[in-house]
Order: sequence, then structure tokens, then C-alpha cells
Amino acid sequence: MRFCQPGNYGKTPDMIPRLSYIALCLALALGVAPLRAQDVSEIGQALAGHWVINDTPSQNTDEQVEAAIKAAGGKVERRWFGRKVEDRYRGGPADHELYDRISYDDVLRIEYEDSRFTFVYEDDYQRVFYSDGRSHSTGVTDYFQRGGQDNSFASVEGRSLLVEARPRDGGFTEEVYDIEEDGRRLRITMTIKPANFGAPISLVRVYDRAD
Repeated sequence: MRFCQPGNYGKTPDMIPRLSYIALCLALALGVAPLRAQDVSEIGQALAGHWVINDTPSQNTDEQVEAAIKAAGGKVERRWFGRKVEDRYRGGPADHELYDRISYDDVLRIEYEDSRFTFVYEDDYQRVFYSDGRSHSTGVTDYFQRGGQDNSFASVEGRSLLVEARPRDGGFTEEVYDIEEDGRRLRITMTIKPANFGAPISLVRVYDRAD
């Protein structure tokens, strides 16, 4: 993801997002029981399938990026004659591709099996992560040939799948996946924070089932 005004948000690259860290400490202190495999399996099976973006209830990614730029004290470049460029902030360093995929791609295929989630975006970009404590995510093959990795892990809260990622640039994402309308709609509420950006991006993306 390409941004106009880089900044520093006060986190070191090896820090866990604060909300997750606090939640983890509270869970350990209170002795919260581990996730039931049945709960994870039910949510995984509900999420599985092909999804296509519905622009009407979704927030516009470019507009949310610009809101974050302004919140960080930056300026948004003026559009000549009011012309709107689609996917204006997409692109940039290779280590930002995960941000682009979750915030711009219009199609998503989700697969689930034995605590393993596989999210497949456009151009066959694959993201693999687990709900059993393992922290691992894969992108396209040449990412690993260059030695870079984007790491993600999943947990369940109620009927929601929570996914957190630590992309290679040192930033983070926090994503909440909710099934709505009897399984026909997927709502993703996300916070995206590249390491070189001064404020987080808040974004809601809504997909319709296309199986």
C-alpha cells in the first residue's frame, strides 16, 4: 500500500498489537479455557466458500486511507478537475502486498480444515494461518524465495473469527470476520497499520457469497 505521508506510530516491530497483548494477559490471569475445536470448526465451515465484494455497504478503501492520512497530520493530494482515480493508494513496496490484498481485492476464497485457514485472493495470492496457536502465513512462492514472510494467526470470539497479522514491514493488521444474513454475507471489520504510516486505517468490507 502506498502512502503520501510516512510517520512513526510509536511501536517497535517486535511488539504485539496492544489490544491482543492485554487480552492474552487477561485470559491467562483468569484461567480462560482454550478454544473448543468444535467452535472453530463451525465458524471455519461457515466462512468457507467464494466471496465477491459488495461495494454498496462497503467503505471505500481510498477514502479511508485519506482519512488516516489527515488524522496523522498529512495532506491529501488534490485531484485535478475532481477526477477520482480508482485504487489510488494501491501499490508500493513488496512488503505491503498483504495490506493491499485485504483492503482492495474484490474476490476472496476461504478454505478450512483442521484448524488451518487458507485465504485465496486475486492472482492466486494465498494466505495460510491457524487457530491452534501456530503463527504462520504464506504468500506467493517468490516471496519465500526472497526470504520474506507475512505472519498471521487466528482466534475465535463468540461467532466471530479474529485474525491478526504481522506483515514483513513491521506493521500490523487486526481483522474481524462475521457471517451475516444466514450465511450469504461476510462482513470484515479491519484496522490496518503499516509501520511507516502515522495513523491506523479503519475499514469495513462486505462480501456476498458467490458459490
